[in-house]
Amino acid sequence: MHTPTDHDGTSATVTLRGISSMATRLVLADLAQAWQAAGGVPLMIESVGGVDAARRVAAGEAFDLVFLARDALQTLAQQGHVQGDSIVDLVRSPVAVAVPLGAPQPDITSAAALRAAVLAAPRIGVSTGPSGQALQRLFDDWGLGEHVRQRLVVPPPGVPVGSLVASGEVDLGFQQLSELIHIPGIQRVGTLPPELGLVTVFAGAVACRSPHDDSARRVLAFMASPVADEAKRRQGMEPAR
Repeated sequence: MHTPTDHDGTSATVTLRGISSMATRLVLADLAQAWQAAGGVPLMIESVGGVDAARRVAAGEAFDLVFLARDALQTLAQQGHVQGDSIVDLVRSPVAVAVPLGAPQPDITSAAALRAAVLAAPRIGVSTGPSGQALQRLFDDWGLGEHVRQRLVVPPPGVPVGSLVASGEVDLGFQQLSELIHIPGIQRVGTLPPELGLVTVFAGAVACRSPHDDSARRVLAFMASPVADEAKRRQGMEPAR
């Protein structure tokens, strides 16, 4: 039986290998399944903490595709680990706030209201990823850096903040909406006020070590196309175009 091939000679018996941060785990799983259902070559994406993913790519581990926050991919491109001209924005991901199930929901409808909620929270959870870093800069800008540091709970990479909210270890948790929408035992209060501009753009890129450049670029084109929009919205994200 004839085995279909891509322009770079990739056969359907070869599996493309990708790595991503946890924030895009579910949407990428959906898109990988849709890609293969449409006749694309097999695609396996491993999702880990974003910090660990970037470290493994920088250490030279072999991948065909890398999915991370755009800033992280640009850094990897500058270091020669991913192809800079292959970077494609895929989703815009807002940061959301969660509290334990049954706890009072704070007002987060404005920057001032959110600042008051942060001041009132005994324990505040943020991630090690781009949203957590951006939030800590925001807390510093608000003059709350020292106050928050004494109350901050940062789980290890790959452990969702929402799980700490559900267990009662955190009173006010911040993380990508996509990482909070499927966690039981929490209440999602909402996304951050638009005025703060804390929306992360996640992108994909072809790894420099990939021997399947053309196939990998076809995957990215598929994931950035309108056919992928429904899956992105289903996982709490918006298409990045």
